[in-house]
Amino acid sequence: MTDKRDKRDEHDEWGEGDEPSARAERDALRRAWDELVATARRTVADGLVVGTSGNVSVRVGDTVLVTPTGVPYDRLTRDDIVGVGLDGRQVLGSLRPTSELPMHLAVYRLTDARAVVHTHAAHATAVSVLVPELPLIHYMAADLGGPVRVAPYATYGTPELAENMIRALSDRTACLLQNHGTIAFGASLDQAYDRTAQLEWMCRVWLLSSSVPGLAPALLSPDQLEEVAERLRGYGQKR
Repeated sequence: MTDKRDKRDEHDEWGEGDEPSARAERDALRRAWDELVATARRTVADGLVVGTSGNVSVRVGDTVLVTPTGVPYDRLTRDDIVGVGLDGRQVLGSLRPTSELPMHLAVYRLTDARAVVHTHAAHATAVSVLVPELPLIHYMAADLGGPVRVAPYATYGTPELAENMIRALSDRTACLLQNHGTIAFGASLDQAYDRTAQLEWMCRVWLLSSSVPGLAPALLSPDQLEEVAERLRGYGQKR
């Protein structure tokens, strides 16, 4: 039996119509979905995700677009859009959203995040099973709000995991999930992804430096990190 989409339903789920506001909403959703898919594929290409083990979301108004559960990112098209409200009710698409939806929604409800990236990056996951907090091995921890905490383990997709994550994210933009992976958020998908990649790199640096027999890595002090945080506030190009 062939599974064919009803074209009218497809247009409805995109919010298409003749009204200028409907067209603007449709265009914004399409742009955001295209960017979300590109970011999800990048997590695989850069080795932060194996198969469908991570997930990505982006907020457009009061709609959260998320990757669907169990679908390889290279197969996603515009017809596969998945969107939910902040209450978790599905408002776009027919595919089921990621099983980690409770974590994503918790971030959006409690922060000003516009995008969230979750991965099972190898070095970060390794650190998550060794220490309760990533040691201050590099000054870019300041960009994540300070020392990166490890959220205690809980079964994936559960409210308990979301609660543990939120506590670890207090005054932070990223954290490690024990025996699980990473989660980071930002004002855009690019920023959320960059923070994810930076966290994985710092975890790798700490693992490498702490594995040398007879030597211990030099760590930064909280005062040194605060000095960097002040400098980073003026970093980059003004827009």
